[in-house]
Amino acid sequence: MLAALTLLLLCQLVGEVLVQFFALPVPGPVLGLILLFAGLLVRGRIDAPLRDTANTLLQHLSLLFVPAGAGVMIHAARVADEWLPLTAALLGSTLLSMAATALSLKFFLRHRARKAAQP
Repeated sequence: MLAALTLLLLCQLVGEVLVQFFALPVPGPVLGLILLFAGLLVRGRIDAPLRDTANTLLQHLSLLFVPAGAGVMIHAARVADEWLPLTAALLGSTLLSMAATALSLKFFLRHRARKAAQP
């Protein structure tokens, strides 16, 4: 488990270093996740320790929202003052992500159907 956790953190570190070095407009952990995904694609499989470690982290993912919730509570007055733009941003981003998900699903289902129809 320690080696798998080290690999995850190393990918995050490399992503952060690349973002800082090239001044990329992407968060470092996101780039690290892309690097990890590319590495797993090249390798062609996921080892059991990495899978188990990732599943353990995902089981406790809700704990990562505690600091964000505390931050919102600390700035409750500001949130109350700016409730309209925050609500608009939340609703807009939710609708946009739902539309993007639906369009992606439609695209992949069509692609899958075309692939299945080919001899």
